[in-house]
Amino acid sequence: MSIKLSELVKCGDNSASLVTRTPILDEGDVETKRQEILQYFHDSFTLYESIFECLADDDAFYARANPLRHPLIFYYGHTAVFYINKLNVANWIDVRIDPHIESTLAVGVDEMSWDDLNENNYVWPTPQEVKAYRDQTREIVDRFIRECDFSLPIDWNSPMWIILMGIEHERIHLETTSVLIRELPLEGVQQHPVWGNICRDSSMAPENELIAVDGGDVELGKAKSNPLYGWDLEYGYASETVKGFKASRYLVSNAEFLDFVEAGGYQNSKYWTAEGWSWAEYRKAEHPVYWLKEGETYRYRTMLELIDMPWDWPAEINYLEAKAFCNWKSEVTGKLIRMPTEAEWYKLREIVDTDQPYWDSAPGNINLEYEMSPCPVNRHEFSEGFYDVIGNVWQWTETPIDGYDGFKVHPAYDDFSTPTFDGKHNLFKGGCWISTGNYSIKDARYAFRRHFFQHSGLRYVEAEPLPELEVSVYETDQMVSKYIEFHYGAENLGLPNFPVACIEEVAKRLGDRATGRALDIGCATARSSFELAKMFDHVDAVDLSVRLIEPPANLQQKGRQRYVCVEEGELNQFHEIQLEDFEGYREVKDKIAFMQGDACNLVSKFKDYDLVFAGNVIDRLYDPMKFLRDIKERIRPGGMLVLVSPYTWSEEHTPRDKWLGGFKAATGESFTAVEGIEKALGPEFKMLGQPVDIPFALRETKRKFQYGVSELTTWEKSE
Repeated sequence: MSIKLSELVKCGDNSASLVTRTPILDEGDVETKRQEILQYFHDSFTLYESIFECLADDDAFYARANPLRHPLIFYYGHTAVFYINKLNVANWIDVRIDPHIESTLAVGVDEMSWDDLNENNYVWPTPQEVKAYRDQTREIVDRFIRECDFSLPIDWNSPMWIILMGIEHERIHLETTSVLIRELPLEGVQQHPVWGNICRDSSMAPENELIAVDGGDVELGKAKSNPLYGWDLEYGYASETVKGFKASRYLVSNAEFLDFVEAGGYQNSKYWTAEGWSWAEYRKAEHPVYWLKEGETYRYRTMLELIDMPWDWPAEINYLEAKAFCNWKSEVTGKLIRMPTEAEWYKLREIVDTDQPYWDSAPGNINLEYEMSPCPVNRHEFSEGFYDVIGNVWQWTETPIDGYDGFKVHPAYDDFSTPTFDGKHNLFKGGCWISTGNYSIKDARYAFRRHFFQHSGLRYVEAEPLPELEVSVYETDQMVSKYIEFHYGAENLGLPNFPVACIEEVAKRLGDRATGRALDIGCATARSSFELAKMFDHVDAVDLSVRLIEPPANLQQKGRQRYVCVEEGELNQFHEIQLEDFEGYREVKDKIAFMQGDACNLVSKFKDYDLVFAGNVIDRLYDPMKFLRDIKERIRPGGMLVLVSPYTWSEEHTPRDKWLGGFKAATGESFTAVEGIEKALGPEFKMLGQPVDIPFALRETKRKFQYGVSELTTWEKSE
């Protein structure tokens, strides 16, 4: 018999509901919905803060629980910074609290080439400073929720959507933080009145068996009219006809996985993929990461303690281990055993006729409605003889994450999904004991790199072999493809390549002073960065959008990038660029460091530059004056700032009162952007030479181009 926990969690002076429901966005009236979202925000904020009470002392905030992740101090503040940054990016507020914290704690890591995990580059704030920041964030968001103007239904364009985005983002990190805490040494954690309430039930594991699941058509994806908050990759449409298959009655238990361990599964490469075997050898893995061998037996690490091995709990493993187990299981049973696909999991999920937030109580170990840990695999029974169809631990699938037909990114969080559409991130489904909010709904779509650990396990299936995986290596996002074509494609309308023309003009003006360190801020797909690398010893290529940085990083590392351009209607043309196509790029590619960053709020390590190049970026910043004031301090005496822009100011990107050029009705004064820049940069900077116009043509389709003229100015810092 499962025992429900108290439905309240306390953190400091705040208390909040432990068990919550995701708001339904198309029902009720505005003021009732406002209060519901306000409560959901405070419940989430307090719940998240409470999990950090599990750390034994301040030192635990700075311990590297996982070498591929930041220390926990980052995650403590990151979710609060997210609210402030996203509300500013979406132009719903114009408020900053602490620029250092907002830049240092802004960007997480997923082992992308531009992620800089050299901890020497970070000056982490104290837990007390982060808590003070969180308190101010709570006040700002609380006031925003109470005062913002919105209507029902709440959709992508609503100010409340950004609030929900922040809440669901924090609930994602609630789960990932629990994993990182679980990876800390035991001396770094302490017991907690809520988070220490783990399941205490365990006995012999049940014998697993396969049960038939009928095939049929499966429709995936959801419409924008869906009444629950969703991340961009949940929307769109796909359909698949699933053939009948068999699925294991239970999740794979620790006892069942022990058979694989004792059969030498970790020592035999034939069960592993090439990627999996490389990982196993590198990690010297001999058993699941949360098992601790003591003599001839094993113990089990929960989030906060070490307990006797619960053999009837689900084995928690990464995708690579799950794949190896299935290959071994196939050999010993003579059956074709593998993980389910996303569509097959949905076919099994059809036996569950409810979803969060509509259930009265969770049908499985999910949504924090039971203990703070996994539980026996034979506790939560669903129909047709299956257990844990949802909840307990996530279930790995064979499906690499990708967008459905009709996929579009949300402009306020344009790099949530697309960096994972690389064939290296696999979906898992069903949620786990700590999955709440969007994490716990049927349509949730999350993926991790195959060697990452989460609270994830395995339900295997007996099914037909899958076709050889063909990962699309073409960049199909049209915004990204347009920039690749703009930077690396053919010349259009008889105009020279724009970034090349800009850097050629810079080279003329600098002469033999073109040496040292350069920053390409707002680099987009970074043709200018490669050109600068021909002159400078080192180039930092920085852009706010990870999606734009990925293609030049691929070009740097893999030597090629494919992309798709629209010809007309639904007709597309496929292109490939190679590093060898561009003179001198192979020789200079390693001089470039690609990183994500906010031009208006750069971390302190971006400094001491001989040149800063800002190409077609200043009129797309939310605070160009702040950028100018800040960038002055990052340039060495005698260094140069090059600004290139058509100065097409738009309130979509820049609030009107922050435009650098225009007309001030109060004074009757009209002024150009360059005059505004000169005033902002003076007296340390003087214009070098005269402005020059550089035309460009941005291709939209075969016969449609966006024509513009940018003005290039060069500013020299006094010695």
